[in-house]
Amino acid sequence: MANAKKNFWKYITLSILGMLGSSGTILADTFFISNRLGADGLAALNLSISVFGLMNGLGLLFGVGGATRYATFQSQKEDHRANQAFTRSFLLALFFGIALFTVGLLFSHPLAQALGANQEILPMCAVYLKTILLFAPCFLLNHLFMAFLRNDNNPKLAMAVMVVGSLSNIVLDYTLIYPLDMGMFGAALATGLSPVIGLGIASLHILTRKNHFHLVPTHMDVSRIAETAAPGLSSFVNELSSSIVLVVFNLLILRQAGNLGVAAYGIVANLALMVLAVFTGLSQGIQPLLSRAYGAGNMEEVRYLYRKGRFLALAIGVCVVSISLLATPALVSCFNGEHDPALQALAETGVRLYFIGFFFVGYNYLTAAFLSTTEQSKAACSLSIFRGCLGITGAACLLSALWGMLGIWMAFPVVELGTMALGLMVMAWRKKRLVPDMQPC
Repeated sequence: MANAKKNFWKYITLSILGMLGSSGTILADTFFISNRLGADGLAALNLSISVFGLMNGLGLLFGVGGATRYATFQSQKEDHRANQAFTRSFLLALFFGIALFTVGLLFSHPLAQALGANQEILPMCAVYLKTILLFAPCFLLNHLFMAFLRNDNNPKLAMAVMVVGSLSNIVLDYTLIYPLDMGMFGAALATGLSPVIGLGIASLHILTRKNHFHLVPTHMDVSRIAETAAPGLSSFVNELSSSIVLVVFNLLILRQAGNLGVAAYGIVANLALMVLAVFTGLSQGIQPLLSRAYGAGNMEEVRYLYRKGRFLALAIGVCVVSISLLATPALVSCFNGEHDPALQALAETGVRLYFIGFFFVGYNYLTAAFLSTTEQSKAACSLSIFRGCLGITGAACLLSALWGMLGIWMAFPVVELGTMALGLMVMAWRKKRLVPDMQPC
């Protein structure tokens, strides 16, 4: 227990900083593009960035999934099975990265149209999509190695991977968009180079021979792939659902308020992305600790970590909502380079309503992480599917039909509250019927 208390803040802090660094790449694009290319550039970016949810989701599916299995096997002294989990994760991430590379190379233009880009913003949208997807293998492998670094007792290097990559992206964004005047291509190129730099830093773990994971011969049959990926399924659904939600919201907002509405949503979504990165960092930071404790059969430590994580998530949620209510005009104006009053008003309303959902997000993320780690992947995945896909898209369609833009902004907090209620019911059911020794949770 003393070890858990010592490691809790170390792993959580480093993971949150790393995820903030990752999200900072998109935020930097948003800031520079909004100030250089105006509302049309911001709208094109917001339609394009939905691909990040897919790339991040696949990276987390194989990274978090494989690393969770790796940590569990390592705690049980089964080194060969641990290395098989790494090998399968690596090969899967590489395969899907190459598949996305091919999509970007051949189908970026029709993909931009499918995402809702009209003739005004189609060229910018297609260029951004093509450039980003060409770097897909690097994005997926970057997520993979970050997860394994955290689970291989090197969370500091995992954080450095993201922070240095993101800082490099900010510098490159400014250089390519302003002095070199490369527009959307420059923004995408700067973002694509970020995971390349990150992989270079991650390789230090291997070059200095600190790694305990290695590529070994392994079978890639369906059952083993499913077993490896299962713990990362809820993380995958969370990230993929963010893309689905982004696409659905963009299409609904295009009908309600056109490109200006999409630009306003771009501001709200990118600010929200930074907050979600904090909660993602919290859940990913606690995952290695939960995995080791659960793998060692230390249920008291599992309960302690879960309770402490919930309290921290609630505190973060209260702080985020308070800041969003007090500092909304200043936050929005940072991304309103043309000082458009209509854009400012739309985005301010969106931030105030949308951010109410962050009261509940932390609990939902922690519950999904807990269920995944304790071999309840189906329950975790079901909650994540409702929260991030079925519930949010259904609520957005229904509420937008009833109240227009106000309904769209309210869909997120309504569904997060509903997911929290479902999560409480799942945990109560576990206490009574599934795992009696987990009752104190």
